Amino acid sequence: MGSSHESASVEFASLMELGSGNYGCSHYRRRCKIRAPCCGEIFDCRHCHNEAKNSLEIDALDRHDIPRHEVEKVICSLCDTEQNVQQNCINCGICMGKYFCEKCKFFDDDISKNQYHCAECGICRTGGKENFFHCNKCGCCYSKFMKDAHCCVERAMHHNCPICFEFLFDTMKDITVLRCGHIIHLECLKEMEMHYRYSCPVCSKSICDMSSLWSKIDQEIASTPMPEIYQNKMIWILCNDCRANSHVQFHIVAHKCLSCKSYNTRRTRGEAATSCSSEMPEMVR
Repeated sequence: MGSSHESASVEFASLMELGSGNYGCSHYRRRCKIRAPCCGEIFDCRHCHNEAKNSLEIDALDRHDIPRHEVEKVICSLCDTEQNVQQNCINCGICMGKYFCEKCKFFDDDISKNQYHCAECGICRTGGKENFFHCNKCGCCYSKFMKDAHCCVERAMHHNCPICFEFLFDTMKDITVLRCGHIIHLECLKEMEMHYRYSCPVCSKSICDMSSLWSKIDQEIASTPMPEIYQNKMIWILCNDCRANSHVQFHIVAHKCLSCKSYNTRRTRGEAATSCSSEMPEMVR
């Protein structure tokens, strides 16, 4: 009896490993393919389908994404048996994915990602369920390190990345949450910083502590006196960081918010300088 049990265990372990890591695509290692319910064609995964069916070679009217939760048929990569969605092949018995989610119809042999299904998101995520929490207002999962510190933005991830325009909710790329609560791809953020862009592309708030830069701008303004005709010119500015309005003296370099001392401001309206000739054009519009 014990020998039979051990034999079954060995066979099960063999089926779990047989072909593991040798099949799949650039997106996932898995031992099955899917039949797309939308077009009836066979693909390695939903990303392969979406890339093929949204390429420039496809007529714009025929482009589409696969309805991932509607997948009903999979094809075993080892024996080519088509069958209903399940973890083990009904013909050869191999495990078609060490991680398997029946709700998402999702297979993956690389379990080092620590995949888990989030019922609130309705999809599988990576990183380990014990390390994340679901924010109902933002409508997505965040690291537990952010639980008491993140700024809520309603349905924060249910939008496209403001830089590359890829839909963020189910992206495979790393994302980061800005101080303002808006979300962006990490690589897109790094690209922004390479081009010296330090404000959120959605709301324009500063993405990091800019106090050292503000100090340098203070020094630049102090060493750059304005011509006499502009020394009494006052303008109204709106602060992108704290949203306060300020009435400040015009300067060619920058304008400081009187509330939070930020230079991340924009001019909203101006007033004619009392000593400025009506024929003299403004230096900055």
